[in-house]
Amino acid sequence: MIISLENNPQIRLVTSNDIMDVLEIYKPFVTSTAITLEYDDAGLEDFLKKIDNITSEYPFLVCEAGNKIIGYTYANKYRFPKGHQWSAEISIYISSGYHGKGIAKILYETLFSILKLQNFINVFAGIVLPNIKSEEFHKKLNFQEAGIFKNGGYKLGNWHDVKWFQLNLSEHTYNPPLPKTIHQIIHTPEFETILKEANEYLVR
Repeated sequence: MIISLENNPQIRLVTSNDIMDVLEIYKPFVTSTAITLEYDDAGLEDFLKKIDNITSEYPFLVCEAGNKIIGYTYANKYRFPKGHQWSAEISIYISSGYHGKGIAKILYETLFSILKLQNFINVFAGIVLPNIKSEEFHKKLNFQEAGIFKNGGYKLGNWHDVKWFQLNLSEHTYNPPLPKTIHQIIHTPEFETILKEANEYLVR
């Protein structure tokens, strides 16, 4: 069991009611680490706009336990030219009290299943170095190292390399079907099955 049944855990799509909890998880990464290269805390209005923009096309998942968000993951646009439309960039953040409980793994795997249902083929994760824990985590999920942007970002008085990891969700075929938006698939039986199985695994 990953989380106590008493906390009524579930993985689901983000709603506007989750924004404050999501911000609370994210802020320490902004203010105290180089895990994200953001410098400033996002205000509520700006963060709402960011999530609205993401969720117009991509999945944004939260893990809720005891009526509180304890982790989240989302996909976003990787690059703007149309030739990149089968790729997505991903991010994940877990509340400090819930690291090492398997929540990140199941959140990611649920995200990948949804992205595959949307016809995405590649997912990319950019890891600001040093971050051995994140590197090892992505390798365990079968990500492959794709390259390093040397001195790709500056924060907290240092230049940081950014290592990119890639996971292929399906085969690279000719004339792949166009990706669907999240809104085109959320009412399908396949989407419902993905969330149902994720939540069953969450309390197994």
